[in-house]
Parts: sequence; C-alpha cells; structure tokens
Amino acid sequence: MKKVTGIGGIFFKCKDPQKVTEWYQKHLGLDTNPYGATFEWFESADSTKKAQTQWSPFADDTKYFEPSTKDFMINYRVENLEALVEELTKEGVTILDKIEVYEYGKFVHILDAEGNKIQLWQPID
Repeated sequence: MKKVTGIGGIFFKCKDPQKVTEWYQKHLGLDTNPYGATFEWFESADSTKKAQTQWSPFADDTKYFEPSTKDFMINYRVENLEALVEELTKEGVTILDKIEVYEYGKFVHILDAEGNKIQLWQPID
C-alpha cells in the first residue's frame, strides 16, 4: 500500500501571522489567502490531475499543534486514509483523533516517534 504521496502543507507558529503572510507576499511574491498560500502543481505526467500544497502561519499561542511542543506541523498527502489509520493503529502509532471529512478531503492527526504532531490528508481532488 502506498502511504505518503507528498507534502500537503507546512504549518508553523509565529508572533504575527498576518504580518508574516504580508512579508512573504511582498518580498517573495506568494499569492496569499486567509489561510496563508496555496501552491498548485500537477500530480503526475497527466497534466489534468492538479494537486496543491498549503503554506500556513499560525499564531504563536495556537493550541492546534498540541500535544506536540514544536513550532511546526507537517501535513502529508495520502491515498487511502482509512486503510492507513488501520495499519498505523496495528503498528502502535498514536492516533490523536478520529478521521474528519470536509469538502476538500479527509484528515487525521498522529504523533511521530519524537512526539511531533503530524496531519494526514486524503484530498478530494
């Protein structure tokens, strides 16, 4: 079974997310939105299969990354979230929550070997 297929997003803490977003827009040309910036790309040689990676600054005091104490969280794209969560559970990986479904995909959070919170995302493309 294919597990991770790519990076779905990079999330990080900062003192002033709006200021950081504006800085990246002004100085590095990011096409920003209320969530940060979305990078679109093509998933394979088939130029009709579009994908995306999200870049998002979060407030320094966000609780979203807990129980991890790190200032970042990586979102990994996966193909079959239910099967992967089942396999990870059997392997003793800490699953932090239940799979949630939104119009843009399915999500779940896990902890890696050092307690970093990881977000797994099965996009609905």
